Amino acid sequence: MAGAGDRVPAGPPGRILLLGGTSELGLAILAALPVGPGTEVLLAGRDATRLAAAARPLRDRGARVRMLPFEAAAVASHGALMDDAFAGGPVGLVICAAGILVAQEILDADPGLAGLLVQVNLTGHVSALLAAAARLRGQGSGVIVILSSAAAVRPRRANFVYGAAKAGLDAFGRGLADSLHGSGVRVLLVRPGFVTGRMTAGLTAAGVAPAPLATTPERVGVAVAGALARGRPVVWVPRRLAVAAPLLRLIPRPAWRRLRR
Repeated sequence: MAGAGDRVPAGPPGRILLLGGTSELGLAILAALPVGPGTEVLLAGRDATRLAAAARPLRDRGARVRMLPFEAAAVASHGALMDDAFAGGPVGLVICAAGILVAQEILDADPGLAGLLVQVNLTGHVSALLAAAARLRGQGSGVIVILSSAAAVRPRRANFVYGAAKAGLDAFGRGLADSLHGSGVRVLLVRPGFVTGRMTAGLTAAGVAPAPLATTPERVGVAVAGALARGRPVVWVPRRLAVAAPLLRLIPRPAWRRLRR
């Protein structure tokens, strides 16, 4: 975990890059930030129609919006994407919100899909964020927001592939924060619990009950905006997870195996 001295600069950035431009969590963060006239938002994603729909509320707030093609699994394209994004000037905030969530029983039957989940949720973030970090380091300022998960603390049998990817992403985020220390660039690591939204709708429809201390995209957005304003390096959503999460490591493994969520 980043130390207390690693403070994230406050204040609305002039240019924001959202990787995963149609992500419900990413858009909830933008909704909670002071985006308006003078702000340019770069929405990077796969689906042009959905990107256009995501751009409308931002334009209604007076922001300029530009859409960029982004495929998290296409790591060879990430350098060119960052060249394009940073060509228009300094980027103050990079939010990496791309991700997929698939029920574990489906992944058990389709190892290839499990590999894709890891590639999107971990490998794609590593590739894109290293490319972004190099450019932010060059400009000497900026904030990177990484959406980790409480599932990173101790992956459970109900979602261990997803949890493993998030554990890797969380470790990457902490290491990236350390590597950027003193550069003027900071990392905000976000660790939400089970988020009841579009991404988890398939799980709840299949009868999987939300885990304890569940939250919503809107609450995550507000928490991230507050953490940015207060210069926090890490935020748990809800905050009680900061106390509960370390206790998960103390549960004996036989008992842990019996947990469904």
